[in-house]
Amino acid sequence: MNRLLLILLMLWTAPVSAEGEAPGEFDYYVLSLSWTPTWCALEGDGRGSPQCDAGRGYGFTLHGLWPQYERGWPDYCRTAARPATRAQTRAMVDIMGSSGLAFHQWRKHGTCSGLDADTYFRTSRAAYAAVRRPAILRDLGREVALPARVVEEAFLEANPDFHPDGVTVTCRAGRIQEVRICLTRELAPRRCGFDVARDCAQVDAILSPMR
Repeated sequence: MNRLLLILLMLWTAPVSAEGEAPGEFDYYVLSLSWTPTWCALEGDGRGSPQCDAGRGYGFTLHGLWPQYERGWPDYCRTAARPATRAQTRAMVDIMGSSGLAFHQWRKHGTCSGLDADTYFRTSRAAYAAVRRPAILRDLGREVALPARVVEEAFLEANPDFHPDGVTVTCRAGRIQEVRICLTRELAPRRCGFDVARDCAQVDAILSPMR
């Protein structure tokens, strides 16, 4: 392949973030759901996070609701909205696992939504609540290795209104990491942009059971 053509292709397909953009100027949302056992195995246990304690029962938690362009995304936008308060971030612990994550998500993504912190968190909670998380994945009795497409298909079966090209599964360090669902600004299912629709390519990835 021509070297210049190859470089242009790499630039076209690479994810692009736009830091400091104006808030409210985006095309759609990505709802990111993190599989807590993976986060605990790779990071949380090492940090001694209470989210990873036995019996907490965290499965697919809300990582964030991310404003997205058709290609790329804005982050850390300039906004006149007040910063999220401790009370607002603590109120998200039940579905996000930690108030620190909630505050980070507001700073990085919420500021780009054009919403104030309270409305952004309420919108995030509504998007999360509308997703039926497959019981078959939550009720694992042991660690399994499976193709990421099995997780994707489980979500599509549990949520038949989802767009077939609107759900993607990511992996990290050989483990199922996240399920990402593309939604309109009104939180209706839609097709993901090209740079979001990149499934985990591993033949088999580990899915550990909830604690």
